Amino acid sequence: MKRDYYDVLGVGRDVGEAEIKKAFRGLARQFHPDVNPDDPEAEANFKELAEAYEVLSDDQTRAAYDRYGFDGLKGQGAPDFSQFGFSDLFDVFFGGDPFGSGLRGPGGAGPFGTSASAPRGDDIEVEVELDLVEAVFGVSTNVEVRADVSCEVCQGSGAKLGTGRETCPQCKGTGRTREISSLGGFGQFVRTSTCSVCRGQGSIVREPCEKCRGTGRRRASRTVTVEVPAGIAHGQRLRLTGEGGAGGPGARPGDLYVLARVRPDPHFLRDGDDLVYRLDLTMVDAALGMKTVVPALDGDVELKLPAGSQPGDVKVFRNRGVPVLQGYGRGDLRVVLNVTVPRHLSDEQRDVLQRFEELSTDKNYQPDEGFLDKLRAAFRQ
Repeated sequence: MKRDYYDVLGVGRDVGEAEIKKAFRGLARQFHPDVNPDDPEAEANFKELAEAYEVLSDDQTRAAYDRYGFDGLKGQGAPDFSQFGFSDLFDVFFGGDPFGSGLRGPGGAGPFGTSASAPRGDDIEVEVELDLVEAVFGVSTNVEVRADVSCEVCQGSGAKLGTGRETCPQCKGTGRTREISSLGGFGQFVRTSTCSVCRGQGSIVREPCEKCRGTGRRRASRTVTVEVPAGIAHGQRLRLTGEGGAGGPGARPGDLYVLARVRPDPHFLRDGDDLVYRLDLTMVDAALGMKTVVPALDGDVELKLPAGSQPGDVKVFRNRGVPVLQGYGRGDLRVVLNVTVPRHLSDEQRDVLQRFEELSTDKNYQPDEGFLDKLRAAFRQ
């Protein structure tokens, strides 16, 4: 059973033509089969939308429908879209795809001033290995890229030296061909397709370049300088626009993606924008306190440990960590204390420790904070 056309479009019976068209456009995008690949009803839903729009967008058929309902459309040549594909239906009303692909302008110029549908260059991905210090402070490095480059003989045109590309006589440079047929009193049906002569490029080559055989490209290796920004992390990617493979004649090149691989550091762990350093000290140093020097990536820092320092204590040095990527400030350097317990004791050492234990009281081992509590508090700072 057919649904009311106003309900199909989700509009009131008193709306104007502009509101009806707006509602149809929005719903058409919603029910696009590409957006709903798992919905077998998507195309049928769109055809229902198209039928409702065709009736309500015409003053005569809308008046008949408002007065007599579906019976009022009998004899009016009501539309039948059952055999139409989705993109064809959109061309009936708007002359192009709902996502704006449409036809190119005269002369085959696309949105970037390139040829109508010449293939865009390939995107290329390469990896760059970095030390931690390079990732933290940034570095300029070179990467080798093997990709298509413009033919040096024809300068990327694909045409033999001394000749040039010509506007396609079939599509007149648009890269698309159109077939128009009448739908009686319901406008025209416009079917568009890629030009079979120029294959969508909008231009043709009469005499192809002998070096590249008319493609305008050849495979080659080249060196690209990459400015790695300070603060990049392992697994992040940089995008260098236009540094990928060369496109077809008149088309823009692809992009180069650089994947950062940061080698593990023997001294530091990275936690976001913070650096973590483990300081090993003996139980005697921890108990009596000490002064020591802790390495940092941009110079050593002095650390004074109080008597009674505990395993897992965290000492924080502000702004000695990783610069915020594409932002301001730096993370912190966090020094985690690791108190080592002696092994392989001699008899004399064992006697000394046993004597110390006999002299110890509960006060000597009175806890102030739990290890996990201290660690959580340090990482909340």
